[in-house]
Amino acid sequence: MTNPANTIFVLTGGPGSGKTTLLAAAAAAGIAVGQEAGRAIIQSQLRIGGRALPRADRVLYGELMLDRDIQTYEAAIARGGITLCDRGVGDLIGYARMEGLAEAEHFRRAADLYPCNNTVFFAPPRREIYANDAERKQDWAEAVHTFETIRDVYVELGYRIVKLPKAGVVERLAFVMETIADARAD
Repeated sequence: MTNPANTIFVLTGGPGSGKTTLLAAAAAAGIAVGQEAGRAIIQSQLRIGGRALPRADRVLYGELMLDRDIQTYEAAIARGGITLCDRGVGDLIGYARMEGLAEAEHFRRAADLYPCNNTVFFAPPRREIYANDAERKQDWAEAVHTFETIRDVYVELGYRIVKLPKAGVVERLAFVMETIADARAD
């Protein structure tokens, strides 16, 4: 029997690496896409004047990201087929490390309970496309540090890191689809 978690692929990396553009292209091509929890939470918290923001209540922000990531995971399993997720539960372990969150052992337990395919796509930050916006406040050094920390976490968790090529979105999407087909054949 096939493990349904093998149909969930994570696309992660630092901010400003072209993940959102690539995921939009994947969705346009008919691939199921799990949305990034962090950006959605920031947007909703700003709309309502909430405090679950990375520069306000980092612990609450992390908990809401975990909850949304679990919901995304469960929806992908229920839907069946391939899902390409914008970040995964493993990213939260990196977030906890970067933010110095003391009580984050449950992020590790969640990573064990909600695994994805062993192949994890990493988009390195690209200075030529990096830009801040209403939700992205990190500077370039933070973007690079985020990429490195999250990459290290996924390596520690035993995932196979596949670095996305610095290429246009069409080429990147073709690379992702070919790699997914190879990973599913294994």
